Amino acid sequence: MTKDYVSNYLEETIEIAKSISIEEINKSVEVLREARSENSRLFILGVGGSAANASHAVNDFRKIGGIETYAPTDNVSELTARTNDEGWETTFVEWLRTSRLTKDDVLMVFSVGGGSQTASLNIVNALKYGQEKQSKIISIVSRDGGYAKVASDACILVPVVSQERITPHAEGWQGIIWHLLVNAICE
Repeated sequence: MTKDYVSNYLEETIEIAKSISIEEINKSVEVLREARSENSRLFILGVGGSAANASHAVNDFRKIGGIETYAPTDNVSELTARTNDEGWETTFVEWLRTSRLTKDDVLMVFSVGGGSQTASLNIVNALKYGQEKQSKIISIVSRDGGYAKVASDACILVPVVSQERITPHAEGWQGIIWHLLVNAICE
């Protein structure tokens, strides 16, 4: 059983690698290169495992990529205060307002589903605010991409190759892709 699971997982990973959009990855690289050259800021949004990925990615984009980068989930005190006082749906958008998001900034979303009218409303509201401010938007998502796909200038869609393993593949590929992006902008 375990041997089959491992073999299947790795075969699925190969299938994703062969079918992920190189065009969307290249678009993302260009957005990030421009942000770096113009001293713009990068804000990375994610919840759950994607929030953990966002935190790690902030480090890499700052330290290796040389881009001023933040994730609202890195400040648990502010995040929980906003959730308690204002509601979960507005946590990211209000954080971005306080950060004075502008058209020169970039939003990057890590999400399994990309947000909808019933899931990840804090991401959806932040994306709508980013569109209003005319910020560039990059997303790394799976399933059908959700609202993030609609709102993004570049949407890297992790293909669904197994219904049982959508989340582990999506969150695993977030790591592969952000590491690729960080190193590509430094090339």
